[in-house]
Amino acid sequence: MLTTREQDALHFIHGYIAQHGRAPLLSEIALGIGIQSKGVVHRYVQRLADEGKIRLITGRHRGIELVSEPTSSEDSLTPYSLPLLGKIAAGQPIEAIEDHTEIDLSEFFIAPNRFVLKVQGDSMIEAGILDNDMVVVEQSQRANNDDIVVALIDNEEATLKRLRHEPAGCVTLYPANARLSPMIYAAERVQIQGIVVGQMRSYR
Repeated sequence: MLTTREQDALHFIHGYIAQHGRAPLLSEIALGIGIQSKGVVHRYVQRLADEGKIRLITGRHRGIELVSEPTSSEDSLTPYSLPLLGKIAAGQPIEAIEDHTEIDLSEFFIAPNRFVLKVQGDSMIEAGILDNDMVVVEQSQRANNDDIVVALIDNEEATLKRLRHEPAGCVTLYPANARLSPMIYAAERVQIQGIVVGQMRSYR
């Protein structure tokens, strides 16, 4: 049985290869699943190889290959849907929809160039993103002003903030928390890794 984090690494590898046509580096996997240690990622990758989920090619740059497996209902990313029963405004009765339709959740969240990060901290609470929420991120090296982005600072620290390009050539990363101050960096110190396109939260 793979751990949750090992499954995260495997899903990221699948998505990265589908988008880019090549395997990710350990540093890219670490960023994609929201951890900083390449050593930990190396252990995840080795475990995936031991379990026959991937193949490691010694001496090859980006030496990870996917191993074909029979598709199962548990492992495959098949579409899941829920019934759409109506519309509701806070404090108002529900407006029923007579002909029930279904919402395909995969249309909202799943794409080859997307991955999920678990949020830690309260820096984005005023944007409705709480501690332990899951955000769906679309890989991108470019973002517009006011996008919520995953930004890598000085190739070391990743953070989730709202972006603004300043006229002076700087980049400001804004928290969505009045208790915290914006962070201003020279543009070359900040690499955009992705844009938040969705969010998930469980109440159970």
